Amino acid sequence: MTALTETNGATMVVERGNGSMPRYQIAIFLALLALSLAAPFFLYPVFLMKVMCFALFACALNLLLGFGGLLSFGHAAFFGSAAYVSAHAAKVWGLTPEVAIILGTLAAVVLGFVIGLLAIRRQGIYFAMVTLAFAQMVYFAALQAPFTGGEDGIQNVPRGDLFGAISMSSDLSLYFVVLVITFGGLLAIYRIIHSPFGQVLKAIRENEPRAISLGYRVNSYKLAVFILSAGFAGLAGATKAIVFQLASLTDVYWSMSGEVVLMVLLGGMGTVFGPLVGAAVIVTMQNYLASFGAWVTIIQGCIFVVSVMLFREGIVGVIAKLIRRPL
Repeated sequence: MTALTETNGATMVVERGNGSMPRYQIAIFLALLALSLAAPFFLYPVFLMKVMCFALFACALNLLLGFGGLLSFGHAAFFGSAAYVSAHAAKVWGLTPEVAIILGTLAAVVLGFVIGLLAIRRQGIYFAMVTLAFAQMVYFAALQAPFTGGEDGIQNVPRGDLFGAISMSSDLSLYFVVLVITFGGLLAIYRIIHSPFGQVLKAIRENEPRAISLGYRVNSYKLAVFILSAGFAGLAGATKAIVFQLASLTDVYWSMSGEVVLMVLLGGMGTVFGPLVGAAVIVTMQNYLASFGAWVTIIQGCIFVVSVMLFREGIVGVIAKLIRRPL
């Protein structure tokens, strides 16, 4: 459904989501769910959980970049800060994993509000640089704060018992919890994208001055999507801390922000399933090419260059273009 809004002779088309999901996208979600349910019986569950955490992280950034048109070089701040809060809550305060994850996510939301309130005042590369600057401040805080463990991070984080009753010591049992969190996050992001709010975001991305002329409070929409993106990134980071029983400086370092941008671009910016593919490719390379040491980054760079040359819209973007359906 579409609506035509006209002001001073300028017409803008804003699509209104009808809340229904196309059948082929339902089929893709169901196929992904079926594969995910069967995967831990054939592949290492911890590896799969890492893929899911980074897939959710990439989808969080894609919400901001692909649909909001805002490039952030500082999303590691939300991912890492949530990991630290979640790890601290589980290890020091002895909270159950679900409460620790919720607290980590809320910490990322609050941080996203503070950073977003200042960052949205700038556009383009200036916005990206502001987010990077704040991320470096968070990194310095993580390095110096007494409760973060400095360069050692927070180690040996207990997985605990879900709701105080279900033991998370088994990788398989934890896997299905992470699966629920990841798919819940993906469906929430999908709903946001296809809601009236998401359609306005796309309109702002395509032509911000015209959106302003039509009466949309652009900065409010930008701040809202920034906070939502930070929250989902925090959810991914908090979950990862419980999975690996560790929160470290790697989670808040600037290279983590660059890595998730690479995942989004490789899979397909502005697509629903692109970040999933990009995260799976990057994490798989890191896992199976680890024996090459520092050469892994060079290999990743080469693959990225080839992908940019051959797949301008990303892997999923090219596939969607070939079949002429949005993915």
